[in-house]
Amino acid sequence: MTTIAELSLSVAEFALAQTVEQRPTLEVRVESVVAEGPTRTAPLVWFSNVDPDELEPALESDPTVAEYRQLLERTAEGNLFYRLEYAETAESVCRCVYSHDGTVLDAHVRDERWTLRLLFPHREELAAAVTAIEDHGVSIDVRRMVEAGQDEQFETTAALTEPQQEAIAEAYRQGYYDVPREISLEELANELDISHQALSERLRRANRVLAGEQVDESAGEVATPD
Repeated sequence: MTTIAELSLSVAEFALAQTVEQRPTLEVRVESVVAEGPTRTAPLVWFSNVDPDELEPALESDPTVAEYRQLLERTAEGNLFYRLEYAETAESVCRCVYSHDGTVLDAHVRDERWTLRLLFPHREELAAAVTAIEDHGVSIDVRRMVEAGQDEQFETTAALTEPQQEAIAEAYRQGYYDVPREISLEELANELDISHQALSERLRRANRVLAGEQVDESAGEVATPD
């Protein structure tokens, strides 16, 4: 079934990090993304709280931006509309989405993090896309997921990706969650043949998903008197 997911990742690991750093009050919202073949995309982006003579030097020096072009004159509200082309460092994330049949519904930057709302034909494509992005060394959180056609009240936290499932299952089997622990994080990382940092982040994201599911379930329960 068609799946809509909300993903979060740092601007430092995706796009426009230097531009956002130079202009902390800058607001960024992607209007749409134009696909130009299987490996090239051109986002159409609204920028707010910035002057054109400040924005363009920032885009010019941003290593994640290959090209930019202003499409509209500044609006009455002070917004700027640009067409961007990402450099290879940012384009790899986009390719992971599109190569697994994903579609960008909208995206924005807040508190130095990108939030992407994506649509996939099936949940499996979502999991595969997240895995592919992580394989590029990008830390990503799947904040929520909903099957298309469900009411908003049925929105649920996304299932774990395969690497997250593998990491948390192996951690459990090896006694990482025992008190005292039977294996250290470094030893577990060696067992899984991944870096200490990658395992730490993978377990953190998996635990966040599971904790979110538990909180959602608890919130839905009706309290009864003791």
